Amino acid sequence: MAHSPSGSRSAAPPSTGDEAFTDAAAEDGGDSKLSELLFDVSQQVQVGLQNMLKMSSEIARCDSEIEAEVERARDAVAEKSRALDVDRERVQKAALAALDILSGGRGAI
Repeated sequence: MAHSPSGSRSAAPPSTGDEAFTDAAAEDGGDSKLSELLFDVSQQVQVGLQNMLKMSSEIARCDSEIEAEVERARDAVAEKSRALDVDRERVQKAALAALDILSGGRGAI
């Protein structure tokens, strides 16, 4: 029995069987194509997610390398600053000693 647009049932027209097979095959072909399309899309999404994960890992690795390099540069700057402070103190002492000598002082530094 077939359904009419009003929802009532009416007798289905006689079928030879070939039409039903053709309709089922077309429907299966459509479902198969849809399944194939969904599978392809899911594969592309999976590849995209894997690529994003690889990029994320690479970014994290580069970030840690950059942070380590910045820390090394910070340490080097601090060491140079300490060395400059020591040199400045030596130059100041030498300048004061020279001034004391030139002024005829007793050199009580």
